[in-house]
Amino acid sequence: MVKEINKDIILLSQKSQPTTDSDRGIADDLLDTLKANSERCVGMAANMIGELKNIIAVNDNGSYLIMYDPQIIKADKPYDTQEGCLSLDGVRSTTRYKKIKVRYLDSSRKLKIKTFEGYTAQIIQHEIDHCNGIII
Repeated sequence: MVKEINKDIILLSQKSQPTTDSDRGIADDLLDTLKANSERCVGMAANMIGELKNIIAVNDNGSYLIMYDPQIIKADKPYDTQEGCLSLDGVRSTTRYKKIKVRYLDSSRKLKIKTFEGYTAQIIQHEIDHCNGIII
């Protein structure tokens, strides 16, 4: 189900909780909402739809990826950039990494470790920040 975009800074600045097997519905709603906003959005975290769970959805070069409990375990090549967000007004400066290694559970809740680079890595970092209550 497509959900309304949350703009409540108090909720967005809270750290999300680990996921359980019963959170699949939240992931489905998150993906539906990302797809419905695909013209202006490439990634979303569950708190952007009002759910404090560690779930992100990312448009990975045309393929959609759901990550449960994502954690960056390695980051290389920092750079400064500007980012916007559906939950926030305007564009903000931040530091990102060109290459990251992420540990997460996939849609089948199987443990994955994968390296991402470039724009996909930037999107994932932004969404993990959301899960950690970090507002850029």
